[in-house]
Amino acid sequence: MPRYVKIILWGCVAVVASLVLCVALALTIGADYAKPWINRQASAIAGRPVAVQGDLTLSWVKPQNQNGWHNWIPWPQIHAEQLVVGNPPSDQTGANMAEVKSLTVELNPWALFNHTVEISNLDIHGANLVLERQVDQQNNWTFTPDGATKATPSPWTVDLQKLSLEQVALQVKDAVSRLDLKATIDSLPEVTPEGYGIEWTANGTYNGAKVSGKGQAGKILSLQQNSAPFPLQGAMTVGTTTISLDGSLTKPQALAALDVRLKLAGNTMSALYPLTGVVLPNTPPYHTEGHLVGTLEAGHSKWLYENFKGVVGKSDLEGTLQYQVQKPRSLLTGTVESKLLRLKDLGPLIGADTSDAKAKGAQAPKVKQPADKVLPVDPISTAAWGAMDADVKFTGQKIIRNKDLPLDNLSTHLVLTDRVLSLTPLNFGMAGGTLSNTIKLDGRGSQIKANLTTSARHLKLKRLFPAAQTMDASFGELHGDASLSAEGTSVATLLAHSNGEIKALVSKGTISKLLLETAGLNVANIIMVRLFGDKQIVLNCLAGDFTVSKGLMQVREFTLDTQDAIVNITGQINLATEQLDLNINPENKTLRIFTLRSPLYVKGTFKHPDVGVQKGPIIVRAGAAIVLGVIATPFAALLPLLNTGENGSNDCASLLARANKVPKAPPAGETRKTESRDRPAASKAPAKPTSAQPKPEH
Repeated sequence: MPRYVKIILWGCVAVVASLVLCVALALTIGADYAKPWINRQASAIAGRPVAVQGDLTLSWVKPQNQNGWHNWIPWPQIHAEQLVVGNPPSDQTGANMAEVKSLTVELNPWALFNHTVEISNLDIHGANLVLERQVDQQNNWTFTPDGATKATPSPWTVDLQKLSLEQVALQVKDAVSRLDLKATIDSLPEVTPEGYGIEWTANGTYNGAKVSGKGQAGKILSLQQNSAPFPLQGAMTVGTTTISLDGSLTKPQALAALDVRLKLAGNTMSALYPLTGVVLPNTPPYHTEGHLVGTLEAGHSKWLYENFKGVVGKSDLEGTLQYQVQKPRSLLTGTVESKLLRLKDLGPLIGADTSDAKAKGAQAPKVKQPADKVLPVDPISTAAWGAMDADVKFTGQKIIRNKDLPLDNLSTHLVLTDRVLSLTPLNFGMAGGTLSNTIKLDGRGSQIKANLTTSARHLKLKRLFPAAQTMDASFGELHGDASLSAEGTSVATLLAHSNGEIKALVSKGTISKLLLETAGLNVANIIMVRLFGDKQIVLNCLAGDFTVSKGLMQVREFTLDTQDAIVNITGQINLATEQLDLNINPENKTLRIFTLRSPLYVKGTFKHPDVGVQKGPIIVRAGAAIVLGVIATPFAALLPLLNTGENGSNDCASLLARANKVPKAPPAGETRKTESRDRPAASKAPAKPTSAQPKPEH
């Protein structure tokens, strides 16, 4: 080091030492002379009244953990009693922000050369602190020097390394977050084996909900870079949410190593948003326990909740989630798995009523569900979608559901980016096959723009209708595709404004004859089947083709072709009004005796469907039988009940070819354009039977 540099350096040290000596001398001569000057200077710097009303003394202590000649230079230790810090000149409710009975500060004089006020130890005993913030964002913890219009950055920094608290009362009044909290901190009679030296309690309100809690922590909070872990333990209740943790914290000012066992429980996960900033669905009651590790850096914080296990409703959950604070939006990532998933517990994700699984005390829906409607009308809120992004994979290994709903498992990949929610894919194991879905919900506007594509493959007929005993011996597979787009604010309005196409077909197999005979009202065959048992009949093909325009689902073509009969369905389903208007027309291919075959109808609503026989054809046949019985002979009365059937088959090849075409949907918010093939084809003579049907291209 050059000689002149040493001279300048030691000259500065001499100046600083002289200043410290002057202060020490002033305090030694008499605190009455030093306190008024210190109070005036502190008040000017803080922009509010600051006064030491009790004793003010200076002592010198040997520094700790210093090397070389620094270890021989004592550090100043200032002790003040009855320290009062007032509020700034604004409309605060209290006269003072802080009242401290006793305060001891130990300073490192060498850090002053780096514009750093290094407080190696701060000991506070007997204090009352009141922190307030008003609706206009003005608060009493921002210090503005006298003459300044606003707080300006200071070239000086404060480095607090150790903090010891005893008999401290804290009150926080925040009108912005609607928080009114009182907390107390006090020493334990003796340090516990776990290292706990203080205990704390808290109570108040947050957003109108009651807040209470208590816990323990280490006696001395070490804030140094390489300090030992600081033990902490506690439990807190916010409304219906309970939070408990047990672990340690290293370097608390940076949360460099937060390592705790965290337990969460509550009536709905959505209540965690004001506390954590993480957007979660409105779930049934839940509880989880896992390992939480947190790191906090400027604009780049990470929270890892790993290997957690818990229950939501009656479904088990386990996995790992990571929440990362970043710009422009925070990001939630991870994987979650359920071994036994109750389907009802997924209701909130799709806006469905979860009935008894609902969170106790949850808010009532914004729109009351009409008694005669099935589709949920409660609006889907997208307000919180912009708070963060998400990339989470979820798997439900086994679904607990009603026996009439043949769902086996579930897997999905949820991605939320800038208020656009995608499920790519949302897959179900269903009826021995798969139901694959891709869903995109754009919540950036006042109306949700939705796009849905669905692909059903290898759904077993006998498992698709498990409640129908007549399907027990049936086999055959259902395949289908759908493409829909919509715009709306709820499940009901989305379907009411949906557009697109739906197609379905069944590969060649067999189907219960009794099921078809029941639909055809063939009285004799029903009796024979009941007496001697059911039998299977070969299914040539089943193909359905539907269009959806402005919520009106129109049957473009729906035909079931077997060895014995052909069944055609026509009509429409109004998704906006939930009205059914379908006609089922069965026709025999072979001779039937004692048939009352007549078209069926399906009318009514989704809530109250009405299925019956069209009375006109039956009345005509029955009337003709009576007339013939009177005019001719009793044997002639059987003639109107005969159905000679048709000697042919529908053109299955063309049906399957049309059903195999990929369905299309217009962009969300646009109406599907009408095509010429949308109109049902005119009746035509049956085509000759085909020797073989093409396999579906699935």
